[in-house]
Amino acid sequence: MKDMEIEKTNRMNALFEFYAALLTDKQMNYIELYYADDYSLAEIAEEFQVSRQAVYDNIKRTEKILEDYEKKLHMYSDYIVRSQIFDKICERYPADDFLQEQISILSSIDNRE
Repeated sequence: MKDMEIEKTNRMNALFEFYAALLTDKQMNYIELYYADDYSLAEIAEEFQVSRQAVYDNIKRTEKILEDYEKKLHMYSDYIVRSQIFDKICERYPADDFLQEQISILSSIDNRE
């Protein structure tokens, strides 16, 4: 897989983590199978008894929806910035138990299921 494809897969998986609850069941299933489970379009089409083109169209639409959510809500990009700030604070103040504990709490909020 080329770097660009890996980058896109990683981005789609990340956006899916943040916005999955806003998608329909079909959109969730197709995106998860395609990006997280590495199913082919043909395998997904067979699983849901639809055409390969229908799966392709749905995935392309859903990718755009996920990108639109990110454009409006910035949940993924904000998470990245927060993570970088947390890392810098942890590196700068490794002996500060209070700060380390607060960072841990904030991180657990970000990573909630």
